[in-house]
Amino acid sequence: MINRVEKLSLLSEMIAFAKYDKDIKNIEYNFLLGVAKQLDISREDFDYLIEHPINYIHLKSHSERIVQFHRLVLLMNIENNNGENNSSGVIKLYNFGLRMGLSHESITKVLYLMESFPNKIVPPDVLIDIFKTQYN
Repeated sequence: MINRVEKLSLLSEMIAFAKYDKDIKNIEYNFLLGVAKQLDISREDFDYLIEHPINYIHLKSHSERIVQFHRLVLLMNIENNNGENNSSGVIKLYNFGLRMGLSHESITKVLYLMESFPNKIVPPDVLIDIFKTQYN
């Protein structure tokens, strides 16, 4: 299980991801707030992180990094809900995945397969299988 500082780091990273294109939209804010609740982070702490990001902490657990990557995939697809192709979002997601220490082959495969799923949302089991294959 990850500790509070790691949870705050994950959330701060997701906020930075959402802020990449300037402002956080309401739908992104609500999604991030939901993630904060899942991580047992109070709304006050969440709102504080929006204005005061903390440094990235590399997660030791490979499975936690995969879960975080999946959250970022979901967040990117919320951002791109308007149906436009956002290559900068894909590049941003790819770079975040590399920074987390995930294999570029797995990230590339997820981004490629994402196009074939409704709303570009890769099911968790498919995503896990991709990373599991590359990890072994």
